[in-house]
Amino acid sequence: MFPIGDDNSDRTITPYVNYLIIALNVIVFVFLQGMSGDNVFTFSYATVPAEILSGRDIVTDAKVITDPYTGEHFTMPGLGPIGIPVYFTLITSMFMHGGWAHIAGNMLYLWIFGDNIENAIGHRRYLFFYLLCGIIASLSHVFATKLLGQNLLIPSLGASGAISGVLGAYILLFPRRRVTMFFIRFITHVSAFWAIGLWIVFQLINGLGMLGGAEAGGVAYAAHLGGFLAGLVLIKLFLPRNRDAVA
Repeated sequence: MFPIGDDNSDRTITPYVNYLIIALNVIVFVFLQGMSGDNVFTFSYATVPAEILSGRDIVTDAKVITDPYTGEHFTMPGLGPIGIPVYFTLITSMFMHGGWAHIAGNMLYLWIFGDNIENAIGHRRYLFFYLLCGIIASLSHVFATKLLGQNLLIPSLGASGAISGVLGAYILLFPRRRVTMFFIRFITHVSAFWAIGLWIVFQLINGLGMLGGAEAGGVAYAAHLGGFLAGLVLIKLFLPRNRDAVA
């Protein structure tokens, strides 16, 4: 079950910042990451918890890792040097993705829900809000990784944290907005409260499972939860005092 659209009948501005963010994600994925084939680039500009916690660039050798579920061996590229301060990866990482399904799912959610938030707070505010939620989401993942004693050298990437912030803002501002959902063989309409509410329940269940020692399956649930809470709490600070102030 996933969303395929929502009600945009009250749109008053063209959400070109949202379009630009989507375009940048696609461009980075296709041309810079080589459709996720350039692991050296991806690992260099993703967020590495150990680098954020230490404040320094970490370079490691490639190593062979065994998948605990399949027993398959694969080579994990080492962390390469980058020409920017490591804290900048909190931003660069949110424009990279691990595969076609990863970027397709994220961009679908951003396309559906992001334009409403940009319409509500304006172009410049929306850009800052999006980036801030993404940064907070990444930091949430970093500190959760540290607290749970997980591998601090595994990079994280993706727009999911920032988009989670958009979802947090959406459910607060538009809880009754009709969202079109695709479910197996039929299409239905539900309120945003239920559409996003089911999503956050799923994140909570899996996030709590990690506390009990369950595998995350490569998903940064702490980033999703941190981004969602950031959007929920911060969106009111970005609302213009009057409608004419939206820009």
